[in-house]
Amino acid sequence: MNHSLITADRATHLKIVAVALVSAIVIVAAVIAAHVAERPAGDSLEARAPAVKVGHPVAYSRDGTPVVR
Repeated sequence: MNHSLITADRATHLKIVAVALVSAIVIVAAVIAAHVAERPAGDSLEARAPAVKVGHPVAYSRDGTPVVR
């Protein structure tokens, strides 16, 4: 058994590469399968509410009154 990758032989390196490659393929396949799933007919990417606009920056003091900067 090789306890270090520095002293590992060629077969050990090939096993590591093979396991990494198979793992990557399994993960990519799972992501693609999850992404390709059909959306329900009523589900859309349109906004359902108006966009919130950012106001002026406000800093609060100790007494709680806002100070606009």
